[in-house]
Amino acid sequence: MQTAERLAKIPPYLFVTLRNKINEAKRQGVDVISLAIGDPVDPAPDSVIEALAAAAKDPENHRYPTDEEWGMLAFREAVARWYDRRYNVQLDPSTEVVALIGSKEGCHHFALGVVNPGDTVLVTDPGYPGYRPSIWFAGAEPVAVPMLQDNDFLPKLDEIPADVARKASAFYLNYPNNPTGAVATRAFLDELVAFAKNNDIVICYDNPYSEVVFGVERLSFLNAEGAKDVGVELNSLSKPFNMTGWRIGMACGSPEIVDAIATVKANTDSGIFNAVQYAGIEALDSCDAFTEKMLGIYSARRERVLSTLRNLGWDYDPPKGAFYLWVPVPKGYTSAEFCDYLFDECAVVVAPGAAYGANGEGFIRFSLTVTEDRLDEALARMRDTLPMFEFGE
Repeated sequence: MQTAERLAKIPPYLFVTLRNKINEAKRQGVDVISLAIGDPVDPAPDSVIEALAAAAKDPENHRYPTDEEWGMLAFREAVARWYDRRYNVQLDPSTEVVALIGSKEGCHHFALGVVNPGDTVLVTDPGYPGYRPSIWFAGAEPVAVPMLQDNDFLPKLDEIPADVARKASAFYLNYPNNPTGAVATRAFLDELVAFAKNNDIVICYDNPYSEVVFGVERLSFLNAEGAKDVGVELNSLSKPFNMTGWRIGMACGSPEIVDAIATVKANTDSGIFNAVQYAGIEALDSCDAFTEKMLGIYSARRERVLSTLRNLGWDYDPPKGAFYLWVPVPKGYTSAEFCDYLFDECAVVVAPGAAYGANGEGFIRFSLTVTEDRLDEALARMRDTLPMFEFGE
């Protein structure tokens, strides 16, 4: 019995590895607190849950989903209203929006719909670990584009070698960024569109953290003039509405690319359960206040973590997006070594930066998606156990 050769390229998925480590420690009786995984513990809005329950009671919704590969037109219209209201972006729900089973699915179907075997695909490093497997499954090869702290974790597009840029067919980016928390600017988005046009590159702009920003402008890739000519934006209801397990999102932008994603979906899955789409309509149309409430909660958690880190020797001004903190490791540690140290000393789990790419080495990622009592316990253990750390060469 043999499995496909393509699977040999794919490393163990980071979060599965972390879950296994946590579960093994728990079996040994250790009270582990995970600050590693970005999965909100706070519930979705009540009205969204009520909309799901009401729609689930309708037998008509137990059949195959409406407009299977594209998603219900009513849901796509709600997406268009939300983008207009939140980002001043106008979308044609008939041709420029397709419903997704979460934005992660969109990353995969984008590659299958746009990328050809043997292609080169640019991907930021550090970056979300799910991009590379999607590229490999499409038979293409990822090429790392560094994101470094000295440029606020934005890629320097003018430093991408000209021959690499000309050869590339697509580019995966993600802002607000996972893992760094960096945010894009309007100037950068304009530069990105120009870069894509000059090099005939299709952009996959993965934007599920679009609403999670602290004191800076909330942006869509589609705010850039000409963005629809060169790419799509993937988004999700997971982060703004605490709906990670519901698996519902959207791809928006270029009609040609949206249609390609829909074609892949038509031959891969049967769409999203109608009841979940009705709940998504409720979230998009009626839950802006809920999103703002969650931003306040994340902001308070963020400040508590930063206060503890500063008391332990960190002098750190974090980026302004996502519900993560991308934190440099102390002197004398690799990212994996410091994660192990924190686990051994405090039974606190964080994600090692090197798991997000070679340029993630030297950092760790804290997630703010834990309850207040568990976060406070984790921080108390750190304050009571850890020494003052040194930083620098």
